[in-house]
Amino acid sequence: MVTLRSAQWYEGQDRNAYIHRAWMRRGAPDDAFTGRPQIAIANTASDLTPCNAHLNEVAASVRNGVYEAGGIPLDLPVVSLGETNVRPTAMLWRNMAAMATEEMLRANPVDGVVLLGGCDKTIPSLLMAAASVDLPAVVVPGGPMLTGTFRGTPLGCGTDVWRLSEEVRGGTLSQEEFTRSESSMIRSRGHCNTMGTASTMALVAEALGTVVPGTAGTPAPDSRLLKAAHRTGRLAVDMVGADRRPGSFLTKASFHNAIVALAAVGGSTNAVVHLLAIAGRLGIDLSLDDFDRIGSRVPVLVDLQPAGRFLMEDFHRAGGLLAVLREVRDLLDPDALTVTGSPLVDFLDDAPIWDTEVIRPRAQPLVAEGGIAVLRGNLAPDGALVKPAAASPHLLRHRGRAVVFDSIEDFHARIDDPDLDVDADSVLVLRGCGPKGYPGMPEVSNMPLPKKLLEQGVRDMVRVCDGRMSGTAYGTVVLHVAPEAAAGGPLALVRTGDVISLDVEARRIDVEVPADELARRTPNKETLTGFANPRRGWERLYVDHVLQADTGADLDFLVGSSGSEVSRESH
Repeated sequence: MVTLRSAQWYEGQDRNAYIHRAWMRRGAPDDAFTGRPQIAIANTASDLTPCNAHLNEVAASVRNGVYEAGGIPLDLPVVSLGETNVRPTAMLWRNMAAMATEEMLRANPVDGVVLLGGCDKTIPSLLMAAASVDLPAVVVPGGPMLTGTFRGTPLGCGTDVWRLSEEVRGGTLSQEEFTRSESSMIRSRGHCNTMGTASTMALVAEALGTVVPGTAGTPAPDSRLLKAAHRTGRLAVDMVGADRRPGSFLTKASFHNAIVALAAVGGSTNAVVHLLAIAGRLGIDLSLDDFDRIGSRVPVLVDLQPAGRFLMEDFHRAGGLLAVLREVRDLLDPDALTVTGSPLVDFLDDAPIWDTEVIRPRAQPLVAEGGIAVLRGNLAPDGALVKPAAASPHLLRHRGRAVVFDSIEDFHARIDDPDLDVDADSVLVLRGCGPKGYPGMPEVSNMPLPKKLLEQGVRDMVRVCDGRMSGTAYGTVVLHVAPEAAAGGPLALVRTGDVISLDVEARRIDVEVPADELARRTPNKETLTGFANPRRGWERLYVDHVLQADTGADLDFLVGSSGSEVSRESH
């Protein structure tokens, strides 16, 4: 039998054990402190994270499951990051949320944890924390919202914001109609219903092995989510009994399967930086090259916005992640385990596709080779990403004259200037948006197109940036350029008029400037003044210690783990 970690607080008759039990008793039965696993429910519910606001209801089902299995459920509110509201970007605080959750789990009498997340950064931060503290841990994703409609047409939250706002700027949709669509966009509780970062990270977490198979993608209002939450609460108690910790079942094979899943569902580029960070906490050697080697040639089978037509409610109805993985079973590593203790592939035998329009059979993919491609070249020596499934095929090989913006403020000030020297073949370049430069690597890489070109019918251009873009976004966007401009990357040296060449098939992104000339250049004043220079607090700590996107943008002193060892007594 496993010796419970919480016993180091509650066992014994001395003064300290008395304090720990007495203050926690508050109506609990006497046996609550003797041999019953203490299961934290790390809950990111918050009214300011609207996609997670329903997680208190999910937590109640988890509590019931934990108690039913003989454990003691304990609510643990943790840092919650709402993608739509937090400024300058939720990514600035992902590492802080992970650090705070890790430390609270380590500091308290906890034997295992159920992680409740939904909105983009919540599941990654929770998994980073769980990997570093290495207590038995399992994720319950909060689930996507139901499909809203506007003028009889389904709305993809996020994706249709970008589309409709460009139609307004292009003169094909009135401002009044655009505003009317606002009340139709968010139909129910839950996170974005497109294959954005929230949906992607839920599915990737399941493919990684950290979610009960068959759970991710269940819509937030669906009663089956509460059933899964109850089951997960029971499983958390079993995991403690089996001493099944992240470090015991998360391996390189787990990340292999996560990368295959990411490609097959047409998932968000943000998953790359999150998976790299989680792997870094586990000490697993994962690199950008693994994403290209494993995932770039995987077919996209899910016809979902932003790469396709449908939404997450349709995806769940059509069979969900397990149906997708069954189609690419030969590409999965059969040895990778899950929180259940069984291999992921064991759950694929009874996972049919119920709608082949939404989830395509392997022989009829949406995109034959649509996984995220990793680019290198003199513009991105340490790598950059592009998502071919969300790009325009005719732009995947392109040469164009750079139009450079030194900051997001510079971009907003000039992009709609009728005198801006730009055409459809130009390459829009935005810098100062990386981890250090902004700070926090915001979702600005899918830059709005110049209004005068929208009015001419242009709907996509090549764009290059050291920031990120929303997983709900689309377009031919080269992003996560590393090193970023603020870390001395070549992006800081590009000038308007330089020719940039993109060749996705060859995995190249280059600025056509001789090496000796590029070496002589220095960043201009506007570029340097655009970089973040915080005086104090988390932003100062972040800028001083954040790593680059190609390794996960974690803080240098947070990479790795400290384990679950109990520290010295508090009294």
